[in-house]
Amino acid sequence: MDAAGYTTLTRQSGLMREMAQVANNIANISTTGFRREGVVFSEYVAGMDHDPSLSMAHASARHVDLQQGSSSQTGGTFDLAIQGDGFFLMETPQGERLTRAGAFMPSANGELVNADGLRLLDAGGAPIFIPPDATGIAVASDGTVSANGQPLAQVGLWQPVDPLSLRHEGGTLFVAGELEQVPGGQMLQGMLEDSNVEPVSEIARMITVQRAYELGQKFLDTEDQRVRGVIQALGR
Repeated sequence: MDAAGYTTLTRQSGLMREMAQVANNIANISTTGFRREGVVFSEYVAGMDHDPSLSMAHASARHVDLQQGSSSQTGGTFDLAIQGDGFFLMETPQGERLTRAGAFMPSANGELVNADGLRLLDAGGAPIFIPPDATGIAVASDGTVSANGQPLAQVGLWQPVDPLSLRHEGGTLFVAGELEQVPGGQMLQGMLEDSNVEPVSEIARMITVQRAYELGQKFLDTEDQRVRGVIQALGR
């Protein structure tokens, strides 16, 4: 294969990754707290044994769009939507993880958990306990949880010290390096933050990627026919 073929193949591989990412974004349009992702294309120079170096496309990095999504009112006592920066801190078997998905409920033990049973952590990094006989539950904008006016705990809002360390792990969970609390973070009770995926923009992006892939494939097909023609001519 010649240099043009190698370069085009690396681009095609990146476009396939981008198409898979777009499809995942579209599949999560209705997922609470989901953050759209994109593929980052970069260029690198590959050294060849007996030929000049080649400029190749590299598309293994992913970019997380942290733009806030709209909020929907649910009326749920433990449904929380973050306004502005910050993430909820969850306890998982793999360690602490961040999320913007704020649908919580008391477990059988009275601890606030999400739909997967992962525990929500407070401003001190400890689980939040809701007494079974508690009534008049309210969550203030600063995350303070109270029952009949008596404080029980404070939901913590966290963010990575280094924003570049934030990495999507799966679903609506993110892993990051060192964390710090968000000063002045705010949240709304009885509301959930929607996915920040914009359907029209994402579908338009899918069409663009598909056309770019088709153009690359046509080039490879044409190049293959050219090489076959040269080989056949030389063999006569």
